[in-house]
Amino acid sequence: MTISFDRTGQGPTVVLLHSGVCDRRMWDLQWQSLADAGYEVVRCDFRGFGETPAETGPYSDADDVLELLDTLGIDRATLIGSSYGGKVALELAGRRPERAAALMLLCAGQPGRPPGPQLMAFGRKEDALLEAGDLEAAVELNVSTWLGPDADEETREAVRRMQRHAFEVQLAAEKEFADAAPAEGSADAEETPGAAEAGAGPAQPAEPDLSRIDAPCLAVSGAHDVEDFRQIAAGLPALVPGARHVELDWAQHLPSLERPAEVTRLITGFLAGITENVSR
Repeated sequence: MTISFDRTGQGPTVVLLHSGVCDRRMWDLQWQSLADAGYEVVRCDFRGFGETPAETGPYSDADDVLELLDTLGIDRATLIGSSYGGKVALELAGRRPERAAALMLLCAGQPGRPPGPQLMAFGRKEDALLEAGDLEAAVELNVSTWLGPDADEETREAVRRMQRHAFEVQLAAEKEFADAAPAEGSADAEETPGAAEAGAGPAQPAEPDLSRIDAPCLAVSGAHDVEDFRQIAAGLPALVPGARHVELDWAQHLPSLERPAEVTRLITGFLAGITENVSR
């Protein structure tokens, strides 16, 4: 299955991987700027998000991204991932380091890392709201948890739309699966809608070896984010050779949506630095 995607621009390839509360539309405010800066830009929807159908059986988002790159004839790309998208980028690069030209991770998750107390509490609250059928409250929980005060109301409404759509698609797929095979029981916590942001997600292969990553890597954290993501970003330089960590003192969990122009400059500066180092 080839996941839904957009492709534009010419130049070195940059792949944008969305967070677990959004879909590929979260990159609308960076999309054209990166193409105008001289890059081929690809963005995609993971299964159960945006225009990509949900899946009830085991699969790997990293494998889906690799399949997309193969379909598009792209051998190497810079991977820019937000939250769960950053986790997918790390898994892909750890398993197939030759495919990652560089990594920029915005408040990323980490493959194999169990959620801490804050994320566990969030997951329990979200699960309770979904089980009670209160979809709107579950959406608002995600908006209030992951977006900082710098996000304007238009941005909050955009995240509401993306998260609501993901819930609707994933819950419908779960219901269809349960109706078709009730004896097999319900999906486990790893497949709960919305769980990706809290560190869960679809079935994954063995934990990737992050020490194999030899590409430039910038791990960005938000000073007001949940502690798990701050610890992950701060700890990546010890796991990924040559990785750097930068903390944004104004950011919560979705900085590319909270201050899009500032994060666009951060991204283009990182990309320009890679090009400069390669040309030396």
